[in-house]
Amino acid sequence: MNNYKEKSLSKLKKKEQCCENQCVDLRNGQIVCINCGIVFGTQLTQKERRAFTAEEIKKRRRTYPVYRDFGPRTEIPRNNKDYKGREIAAKKNIKHLRLSKIQRSLTSSIERNLWDAKPKMNLLASKLNIPKYVYEIAWRIYIAAAKKKLTMGRSIEGFVAASLYTAVRVHEIPRLLEEISDICLVSRRTITRALGELVKEILPEFNLKYKPITPEQLIFRFGNDLKIPINIQKKALKLFSESSKNGLSTIGKDPKGFAASAIYLAAKPTKYRKTQTEVSDTAKITEVTLRTRIKDIKELVSLN
Repeated sequence: MNNYKEKSLSKLKKKEQCCENQCVDLRNGQIVCINCGIVFGTQLTQKERRAFTAEEIKKRRRTYPVYRDFGPRTEIPRNNKDYKGREIAAKKNIKHLRLSKIQRSLTSSIERNLWDAKPKMNLLASKLNIPKYVYEIAWRIYIAAAKKKLTMGRSIEGFVAASLYTAVRVHEIPRLLEEISDICLVSRRTITRALGELVKEILPEFNLKYKPITPEQLIFRFGNDLKIPINIQKKALKLFSESSKNGLSTIGKDPKGFAASAIYLAAKPTKYRKTQTEVSDTAKITEVTLRTRIKDIKELVSLN
């Protein structure tokens, strides 16, 4: 056998017998028996035999041309055949290859910008597990920003992150700006500056409204992260609502602090109580902020 895989599997079949109907195959880099599930080892391929024929090259091909789902899709191929499949004469083939090269280079700055931004937004959305409809809104926002040349001289990563966070806030999904900043490795200041441009210039065109995150949304988010039962989360929500009715001021203050303090106070008398360090780390705030917000709520609500 010329194939390295078939040779290694045949040697293994001769050495070991795991079951009556042994069927050894290579699955995801592991040599396993399909019938009984025994793993014999890992397939380590060092040097493959060189590919000479067109069939061998096609079989070993691991990369394929990537086509974008935006902009013109017309492409002049680099093969030497016409539309009927006949070979082009040598003189005409030189001109054909030259036209193909020119056609590939005739891309606008917006196309190059989108070509660079698309995979970055795909990666960021997949890491954050963002729904498809939110992702589509974010991509439309970014395209509008690129056409208005808001990204010129600025970070593409910053505008990608800001577009995704803007779409998240439009649909009121409880995602934090710090999460996006940590995942895409862009400073919060860069994202915030791009966010201001998008809210001012782009959202009015789409008749979309930027909705800041509220403590009520974050209470359930932090409760799930801390693995606190839903009845305690509802108790924390009721605690915050009562304090708001009694005059709790949230203007100019981080909503994460109020949500974390309500969760902490609601879980404290139960067996699911959490330390201030655990709650502050989950909410991405300092312990000083947590204690200050706890004091604000205690002054307005009776915990008995």
